[in-house]
Amino acid sequence: MSTCATASRSSDEPLAGTAATARTWLLLEQPGPWGAKALTSSHLDPAVGRALEAAAEGTGVRIALIRRPGRHADRHTDGTRRVYAAHTVPGGTWLREADIDDPARLLGLDLGALGTGDADGFDRALDGRAHTGAPLILVCTNGKRDRCCALLGRPLAQELTDSGERGVWEVTHLGGHRFSPTLLVLPYGYAYGRVEAPLVKEILEAVTDGRIVTEGCRGGSAWERPGQAAELAVRKAAQEAAAGVLSVERTEGAAPRWEVAVRHVDGRAWRVTVARGASLPARPESCGAALATPARMDVVAVRELVTAPDG
Repeated sequence: MSTCATASRSSDEPLAGTAATARTWLLLEQPGPWGAKALTSSHLDPAVGRALEAAAEGTGVRIALIRRPGRHADRHTDGTRRVYAAHTVPGGTWLREADIDDPARLLGLDLGALGTGDADGFDRALDGRAHTGAPLILVCTNGKRDRCCALLGRPLAQELTDSGERGVWEVTHLGGHRFSPTLLVLPYGYAYGRVEAPLVKEILEAVTDGRIVTEGCRGGSAWERPGQAAELAVRKAAQEAAAGVLSVERTEGAAPRWEVAVRHVDGRAWRVTVARGASLPARPESCGAALATPARMDVVAVRELVTAPDG
């Protein structure tokens, strides 16, 4: 059976620069089935879902639903739900959690402040606390958006859970169905595609040690897509694995070509040229969609800048 993931994998479509963009992730546990637009087509009150979508617009916050791996019976049940908020911008990364009985409490959050990295409002509104457990592994499994997410994502989430990995959740949408199975790792916010359990375990070991694995990486969600590709290119060129040490300072230009400035906390700096190309041959971006040539971020040049000596 041909799928969008099969077509993308067979053509070796590049992964870099394809991650969803979000400075801050807000995740709400919602058991049961999900529809294609899960915030308004699940057992979550659709009025709450619509209000959250409207409140998040333009804030840098991306909202998604999560659930534990396994069977998802169509039962309307209330109870305590876990909520996570994660800010992914280097230098201000954090991961908070809370337990709530009523999802409408999320409407009391200042999402604008949350998007800038202010965790205090989350703690005040929801009695939040620092997350001290294992890194979160969010595997996209929403088959109502794309069958590849269900066919490839659900078995991966279950395999990781069965192997004893903690922090595994299914998530409604990470973008890039054709890169399934896709996942996001928090707190640092790097997304991955075409992953299998052994690589995920390596990724998690690295995150626990404060390192980033670049194999299979789609990019860090804190940056726009040209910045994602540029930061990964600098990591590879500089052989830099440490998390939180590289920042995208600015992006100049417009499609189809950008100049991206990347800086290390030790003062080193790079100028990266990124060009938008087209992935050929044509393939569906989602199962059932028409043939298209998805945009790709091609790194044309990585130049380390010479810093003048002090004095």
